[in-house]
Amino acid sequence: MTTAVTARAGTAVLEEAQPQPVVQQPVAAPDYRFFRTTVARVQRISPSFLRLTLSGPELTGFGVGGADQRIKLVLSRDGAPVADLLTDGPGWYQEYCALPDDRRPHLRTYTVRAARPQLGEIDVDVVLHGVADGHSGPAATWAATAVPGDPMVLLGPDRSMPPHAASGRAWGVEWAPPADGTLFLAGDETAVPAISAILEALPAGRRTMAVLEVPEAGDVLSLDVAPGVEVRWLVRGGRARGEALGPAVHAALCELGIAARTPGQEPEDVDLDGGLLWEVPEAGADGCYAWLAGEAGMVKLLRRRLVRDLGVPRTSVAFMGYWRLGASEGS
Repeated sequence: MTTAVTARAGTAVLEEAQPQPVVQQPVAAPDYRFFRTTVARVQRISPSFLRLTLSGPELTGFGVGGADQRIKLVLSRDGAPVADLLTDGPGWYQEYCALPDDRRPHLRTYTVRAARPQLGEIDVDVVLHGVADGHSGPAATWAATAVPGDPMVLLGPDRSMPPHAASGRAWGVEWAPPADGTLFLAGDETAVPAISAILEALPAGRRTMAVLEVPEAGDVLSLDVAPGVEVRWLVRGGRARGEALGPAVHAALCELGIAARTPGQEPEDVDLDGGLLWEVPEAGADGCYAWLAGEAGMVKLLRRRLVRDLGVPRTSVAFMGYWRLGASEGS
């Protein structure tokens, strides 16, 4: 039986989260740069979510290109400080890759939950899955024991960052809906920070629904959303990831009138072992825009449900496999 909590306007964040490679090819500065920060505050906001506030004078130059702005946390592999290993500029990635394996820092991707450049602060919500049983990755392990004053280097955009040449979007930003139409978002707990930030940034009057699956009832968060935005929370409990989310997404799209009367075509298969599950089409004028994110296998099934079973145009579905069960994020 599905446990669901519905939150309407005004009522009611990951280890290995969002593993889009930072830079696969050299890019001209000033796209991303390294920011030297310290932990200012640590807040346990739910059983599964920890909010870290990072601060530092360099963050007054931090730029946010969109509500789902991604950054990389840079974590020491050998316990030594990482700041001296990294240099800004267009050649940073080659220098990073040239470091010995035992010294090259881990890069882990997260979404900025909130940014206050005027104060030199950003908030990052971390899912602490796997920490209790010792199976978490380096970022969740670090976050679980972080205290104010701990240093942290992050890789993120500066204020003068140009938009992506191909799409017009800023680097590390995928939320790009059309100007009109219904909005639909869905994801597991690793997508909650991004979807929460998106929902809270939406203006009033746009019909929007989000369906979010979290590990337990205490992870249902209160979001400050505008009229017209509805959030439905699903509690996973002991079920498999996505088991509750799939049927709930199906029901929500039928309720919104987004589902077509006839099934669509089978989308091409995505080899999760051989490639990245990540596609963000240029938003069309199909009357709706769906944005799916979370564990790659789950997102793959949701995409098939939307495109094949419900006939939602593929050009209206953005999907991002942030991470994959049994795999870690790159370096």
